[in-house]
Amino acid sequence: MSAVAPDRLTPPMAMARLFALPGGSMRIRVEDIKASPKTLRYTEDVDDLNARLGSGVRDYHLERGPDVTVDYYRSGLDIFFHGSLGGEVVGTCARCLEDYAFALDHPFVFVLTPRAAATDDSAQLRADDLALSYYEGDEIDLTPLVHEQLILALPTRPLCGEACRGLCPRCGANLNDGACGCPPAPADPRLAVLHALRGK
Repeated sequence: MSAVAPDRLTPPMAMARLFALPGGSMRIRVEDIKASPKTLRYTEDVDDLNARLGSGVRDYHLERGPDVTVDYYRSGLDIFFHGSLGGEVVGTCARCLEDYAFALDHPFVFVLTPRAAATDDSAQLRADDLALSYYEGDEIDLTPLVHEQLILALPTRPLCGEACRGLCPRCGANLNDGACGCPPAPADPRLAVLHALRGK
């Protein structure tokens, strides 16, 4: 985990209770979260994040961990997080298979409530609230929550550009670099009847 920079107004005791663990996890003690908002700035561990991205479709990776800024505070039993994450992401285009880089600047909001305090009625009433999640124990691990926010912010299909021409289905050449010289594909004889009908 890279440098941690709590807000200048954060009391020294709270600063001492922000834990950047060796595995790249950022944790905050629940007892240190008060009604008055505090600000935390840090950089997520890139290896841990890339490992999670690599366990899926592997369309994206980062050269450097994203920068995270988050304000957090308590209201009753709920703990609120408002923040943003930013950085440069490298994607592999689904059409031409070339790597391309793009900037990511994603705001996020999520609310954590104690799992022990959740009832069936409250869970059903708030089931559609995608920002709601639960926590257990005396610490909150921000890292998996931030990872989830970054993954949700990524395009569902990576494209280097809407005009990407992709690869030639015959020789595999990148058509963005120009025509490959392959002859045009022969017309599908099954479409001849349709073309004839259209011509009438």
